[in-house]
Amino acid sequence: MVPGLEVKFTGGPPVLSDGQVIEGYASLFGLTDQGGDAVLPGAFAASLARIAGRGDKVRMLWQHDPTRPIGVWDEVGEDGKGLWVKGRLLPDVAQAREAAALIQAGAIDGLSIGYRTLRAERDKAGRRVLAEVELWEVSLVTFPMLAEAKVGRKDTDELREVAALFHQAAQALRGA
Repeated sequence: MVPGLEVKFTGGPPVLSDGQVIEGYASLFGLTDQGGDAVLPGAFAASLARIAGRGDKVRMLWQHDPTRPIGVWDEVGEDGKGLWVKGRLLPDVAQAREAAALIQAGAIDGLSIGYRTLRAERDKAGRRVLAEVELWEVSLVTFPMLAEAKVGRKDTDELREVAALFHQAAQALRGA
């Protein structure tokens, strides 16, 4: 680990799509993690702009170990829900192959952000509210800190809502 670098764990159900492609929320806005911190919308924006301006990328690591990169994040950005990431595990890297097997088996499912806090304050509930962070990396990890953020498809919640609507409509048609 890099001295002074903070990490936030997130997690969810194991999902691999298109071979070794993984995606999910590495952070969710406004939710309190097990460390008592919450991230505000926009907290990553300036950092992501600086990274893009340098022509660089957020690193994908295994368990926050800077000596163990396992893939590349092709998409990293904020939306209305949180920090969304999508990337590829590299099949030529032994640890990435192991990570893929562990994800598929359900043995790991966590994502975690490595960052430095640039601006934060305490709210009335005593939480540290992160207003601006310098994002360094997003790792695959064993133990998630924020249970609501998950490795998975971005549209999962929307699909559940649509499925529920279809179910209700089918029930109504059966009853009519």
